[in-house]
Amino acid sequence: MALKLKPPRKSKSPNYTIRGTYLGVSVDRTTGTPVEATAKQVLAAIKRDIERGRLAEPVAEEQKEPLFEEAALLYIKAGGDPQYLGKFDAKAKVWIGGVIPHLIGKRLSEVTQQIIDETAVALYPHASAATRNRQAYTPISSVLKHSGHDFKVRRPKGWRGKQRVDWLKPEQAFRLITAAFEFQEEFGAFLVFLLYTGARLNEGLSLTCDRLSLSEAFAYLPQTKNGDPRGIHLPPYAVATLANHPRGLDRGKQKVFRYRKCGRLYTWFAKIKVAAGQDLDHVTFHMLRHTWATWMRRYGGLDTRGLVATGTWKDQTSAARYEHVVVSEEARKADLLPTPKRPRKAKSVENPWNGKTNRANG
Repeated sequence: MALKLKPPRKSKSPNYTIRGTYLGVSVDRTTGTPVEATAKQVLAAIKRDIERGRLAEPVAEEQKEPLFEEAALLYIKAGGDPQYLGKFDAKAKVWIGGVIPHLIGKRLSEVTQQIIDETAVALYPHASAATRNRQAYTPISSVLKHSGHDFKVRRPKGWRGKQRVDWLKPEQAFRLITAAFEFQEEFGAFLVFLLYTGARLNEGLSLTCDRLSLSEAFAYLPQTKNGDPRGIHLPPYAVATLANHPRGLDRGKQKVFRYRKCGRLYTWFAKIKVAAGQDLDHVTFHMLRHTWATWMRRYGGLDTRGLVATGTWKDQTSAARYEHVVVSEEARKADLLPTPKRPRKAKSVENPWNGKTNRANG
C-alpha cells in the first residue's frame, strides 16, 4: 500500500498520520501536526528520506521525540531569534523561508551534521561560509541546544570571515558627523551616539528614552548581540548632543531615535557620506563601532582586556582584532636603533594622532 495521509481521529490523536509502504519501507507514524498543508510537507520529506536511504526502519506513532519544526516553535516562543528559521504563513498554514521548510518532518536526532551541511548549501548555494554560518548553522544549532539535543556542530571552513578592521581618523569622523547634522539634527545625534558608545546599529535603534539617564551619563541595553545586557557610559560630547535632541527625551518608553533598519536609512547614510567627502565612500554604520574601539585603544589607553571589560565584547578573542591599531612598547624600541652621524636635513611633521611635532627626514 502506497504512503497515505490519514486524517486526525477524534478519539485517538488530533494530528495527521502517515501509513503505508514506499520503496519497500513501511511507515506508520504521526506527522506531529493537525494542519493538512504542513502534514503534506512532512509526507514529502519522508519520501525524500526513503529515496536517499536514510529511513532505516519504521517510526512508531507513540514515539515522543519532537520534530524539528516543533522544537523551533518552542525556541521562538521562549524568546529565540526567528529571523533565519522561517515564517509561518497562517493563511496557507505552511512554513516559508528560512531553514524550517528544509527540515520539516525530521526528528531532532535526524538533524545530523550532514543534514545541516546539506541544508546550508541548499539555502545559500552561492553565499560565503560566514553567511551560511550565520543564517543556517547558527539558527539550527540554537534550536538543538534549546531542546537539549545538542552536539558540537562543525562550522563551515572560513565561517569566521576575514578579521578586517577599518576605522575613521578623527577629522574624517568629524566631517561625517557635521554632514549628518546638516542633513538632519536627529540623524547627527544618532551617529554621535554610535560613534561614542560603540553600540551596534540595532542596539542604537532599539534604545528607549526610559533607559537613558543624562544626569548619570548612562544608557542601558537590556540585551545585546552576545545575549548579555550592557551598561553604556556616555562621554560628555554624547551627553551634550543628546541633551539637545530635537524631539526631547521625556518620552517614556518611546525610542530615542525614530529610525528603523530599512533601505531609506541606508540611502540617507549614503547621501551623508557623499556630502562628507569622497574618502568616506567605504564607511558603514558598523565602522563607527570599529572606530570607537580603535579610539579607545589609541586615545583611551585600553588594552584587549580593557575592551572586554567595557562589556562591548564577550571575550578577548573578539576584541583582539584591535591589537594592531596601536604600536607596542617593544616596537617603540626602534627609536634606539643607530643612525648616521649626519642625517639629512629634517623638517617638522605633526603627528595626526597626538598632535605632537616629530622630526622626519626631508
